Formats: sequence, C-alpha cells, structure tokens
Amino acid sequence: MNYPRQADKYLSKNGLNSWKLETAEQKYFSNIIVIPAVDEYENIEPLLESIILNDEKYFSKTLLVFVVNNLASSGEAVRRNNRKSLELLRTLIHGRGGTDLHKRFACSGLTIGVVDASGPGSELPEKEGGVGLARKIGMDLALRQFDYSNNGAKILICLDADCTVERNYLSSIVEEFQKPGTCAAYVQYEHLLPNAEPGRSAIICYEIFLRYYLLGLKYADSPFAFPTVGSTMICDYESYIKIGGMNKKKAAEDFYFMEKLAKIVPIKKIGSTKVYPSSRGSWRVPFGTGQRVNRYFAGTHEEYLLYNPASFEILKRWLKYFNSDGARSADEYLNGAETIDKSLRGFLIQNEFGLSWEKIARSSKSGTQIEKQKMLWFDGFRTLRLIHHLRDKGYPASGMFDALDKLFNMMNFDQVKSGIERNVKIPPVEVQIKYLNLLRELT
Repeated sequence: MNYPRQADKYLSKNGLNSWKLETAEQKYFSNIIVIPAVDEYENIEPLLESIILNDEKYFSKTLLVFVVNNLASSGEAVRRNNRKSLELLRTLIHGRGGTDLHKRFACSGLTIGVVDASGPGSELPEKEGGVGLARKIGMDLALRQFDYSNNGAKILICLDADCTVERNYLSSIVEEFQKPGTCAAYVQYEHLLPNAEPGRSAIICYEIFLRYYLLGLKYADSPFAFPTVGSTMICDYESYIKIGGMNKKKAAEDFYFMEKLAKIVPIKKIGSTKVYPSSRGSWRVPFGTGQRVNRYFAGTHEEYLLYNPASFEILKRWLKYFNSDGARSADEYLNGAETIDKSLRGFLIQNEFGLSWEKIARSSKSGTQIEKQKMLWFDGFRTLRLIHHLRDKGYPASGMFDALDKLFNMMNFDQVKSGIERNVKIPPVEVQIKYLNLLRELT
C-alpha cells in the first residue's frame, strides 16, 4: 500500500514502531475503531455483542483494533486478565472459537486486529504508559490499514472496552462523515445508571457535573462547547495527522485531543446514536469517571457543587467583546475586561495577555489570522482555567441544583415544564434523574 504523502511523513516522524498489529489477513479499511483495553476481559464480549447488532452494511470496511496494554509494574491479576483478553481476541481473529459469539462474529464480516502492549518486553513504558499512549498506538497503526485507493472518508473512531453502543452506531458515524465538511465529531453518550446505591447517585452526580460545564460553555457561545469523553471522539485521518496525532497523556488525553481538533476543524455532533460508557469506579486513570465514582464512595469531597453560574455570564461577555470584529490594543482589551469583571482582568494579566497580544498583532497579516489567533490563545484550556480562577476569586462553587436552576433560567429553559420541582437542597434521586435527562436533551 502506498500511503498519501502526509500519512507517510507522519508515520516516518511520529509513528510508533515498537508495537505491531495482528490480523488474520492483509486487508484495508475505511473505518477503524481503536479500543484500549487493560484488565477488561469481562467487558470485551458485551462490547462486541453490541457492535455485532449494528447494520452489516459497513462491516466489511470496518476494523476493530484492540490495544491490550499494561505497564511492566502492573500486578499479576492485571497481566492474567490481559492474557485472557488476548486469547479471546486471537480466537476471534483466526475463527477458532466455538461459542455463539465466535460464530456470529465470523459471519458478520467485521475484522478484528489486536496489539499486544502487555506481554514481556511489549509493555507500555512506566513514564508515559496510560490511556493516551494506548490510543496513540492504535490510531498510529490504523493509518497503515486505511484503503487510500478509496476516495471516501477514512475515519478514526475512539471507543473504550467497557462501553456498549447503540444498533445504529456505525451507520450514524459513517453517514455523518459522508457529508461535506465533516472532519471531526463526537457521538452522544449516556452512562448507564446502576440499580444499586451509592453507584447510582455517584454517576448521576458526575454526569451532571460534566454536562453542566458543557451547557455553561454553550451559554457563553464558546467554540469549545463539546464533550471531551474519550469513547465518543471521531476524526478523519487527515485531521489526525494535522494535529500531530494523539497525545501520550495518562489522563485528559481526550480533552487535549478534542481541543486541538477544534482549532483546525469544526466539531460536529452526531446526535442520532449513543455510546454507553461504564459507570464503575476505576484505578485506570488518575481522574475522570472512575476516579470521581471512587471519590464519591470515599466521601472525601462535597460532590454536590458546581461552578458558579455567574462565571459563565462573565465568560460570555468576555468572548463577545474579545471576538467582536477588528483588533483592539492590549490595553483596550484589558480595560474592557475590567468593565466586565476585575477578576477577569487579573486573570488576563496573570496569563501575560499583553505580551501575547502584541506578538499576535505583529505577526498577523489579516483579519482572518487575527480571529484564528484569538481562538488559539483563548483556547479550551484557558477557558477552564478562567472558570477556576473566577471560582477562587469571588465566585465560589454553588450548590448543584441551585446552580442548575440558575443556568436554566439564564438560558430561558423552564425546568418545571420538564417535571422538575424541588424544595430541598439535594433532591431525591428520582428528581436528580429528571435534571440529568434535561441536561442530556440540552447538551
């Protein structure tokens, strides 16, 4: 296979060569789903079962790449679980198993590939090993498996081994990327709510936290108003290469990946299908769903708090002023920021806005370049840092449901019409679910 020039250049410079992809035959694809897996043996079959239920129309052009990984320091229980995962996946690759899943998979037309990043000598490096590197290994190897003779989109799809997907998952993604202008996207997600407590309340609380922040960004008209959940991320191969591929972060790899994509292409929402991430506690990453669930169980933090809604009003006013037509001087921006809020001005000074803006003004040759540089400077990371700064400088976190009511009112949503009524600070779980469902509709 002759790779396009940009793919060949990327693979020569950035491609990881320490790991290999195992498949039954040399074949090329249009859609490649990359799935990191560590200690996930029990979850692989449910994931595959949900994928097999999808429309077979696109199966022959779809490859599933499982990156089974651990560190050299990982315990024997993790290694043993990973060995079982590799054995299962290899029997599926070579059609050797006799279970119902093996038979149905063999008839589906789907192809599985596996990367052993777990065995002796193949483990992930201690310093960098984690979900970011595991995704990068799979996505870089995927670049070698695309059918570049086909003029259609070549799609890189991120998923996690502890997820399941809807029956229209694959078709919804492929058909969205057949539309002109779709280069990057995310799929809607919903954590499946456990039946038992405290797991049920823990995941409701965490998903409300995620969606509230996203709704606040939408209210503020931020260009970074999209979820950053690893199992929902999708892009074409050209965009992947343009941003330098996946990062190697042990956590928040999804945040930085989506932020970099948003700086070069629009992020589309695929609202016609869903991914269902796990609601479990987990040790796999230092923060995110698993750790927030663990934290809820431990009771070490006040979980029913959200960013103050006033901080999104400040963000909204700043973005409107900063992104208005034309370019002002650094002093004008700083003075304008102070009329919005003194803490906002303090944040800009703390982040050396004046020096940065002088460089931007000198180097930008057109209004288009100025607008691009505005987005690059006040990016998703600085947006989050501003919200944290405001929290610490006069806009303390609010009670979760008071904050939700306030933000809904700011956006002219009538939660009462959605059946939400409460008269206590933290309402019963049934009412919390109504808040969560409304947030799911709005984000």
